Amino acid sequence: MSKYESYKEKIFAFYEAQKRMPSYAEIMELVGFKSKNAVSKLIDKLMDEGLIDKDAQGRLIPASLDTGVPLLGLVEAGIPTMADADMLDSISLDNYLIEDKAKTFILEVKGDSMIEAHIEEGDYVIAERTEDARDRDIVVAEVDGEWTLKYLRKDPAQNTIWLEPANKNYAPIHPAHSLRIAAIVKGVLRKY
Repeated sequence: MSKYESYKEKIFAFYEAQKRMPSYAEIMELVGFKSKNAVSKLIDKLMDEGLIDKDAQGRLIPASLDTGVPLLGLVEAGIPTMADADMLDSISLDNYLIEDKAKTFILEVKGDSMIEAHIEEGDYVIAERTEDARDRDIVVAEVDGEWTLKYLRKDPAQNTIWLEPANKNYAPIHPAHSLRIAAIVKGVLRKY
């Protein structure tokens, strides 16, 4: 990894942890620079790449989070009621869907074994790398050398683990040799 990539990683790790971008002085400390001029050059490079921007007050903000989507209120999914169109807030989809950017990736779903979990072919799942998963988590797993998306099932009394589809037309998968959890599913994206 280049020094520049390392600097980027440190700055965005700070953002993930603090939910705000670091100040120039904090960046100096994070990356080990001796002057604010060096920080300014790094900021210029990050801005040229479109990774960060500045808000109206001149504070640093991640470019991808520059604008949120308006949150207008609630809409009834049952009996229709009057809907207010007052803007309550805005939501950054990055912040809402991604907890740890360094561990997060997206996969396109193929197949219909998870349709009862409302995950359909052509959807995208947002997954976070981890080897630890709880019973009933939806996981990306390698079972006997092949990859799949299923519910993780554990029976501590029997000391067994297996994968369970969310479609009654498919049988549970009991590993013959190996089962490795690579990630847990954190969200699903579907475009209509």
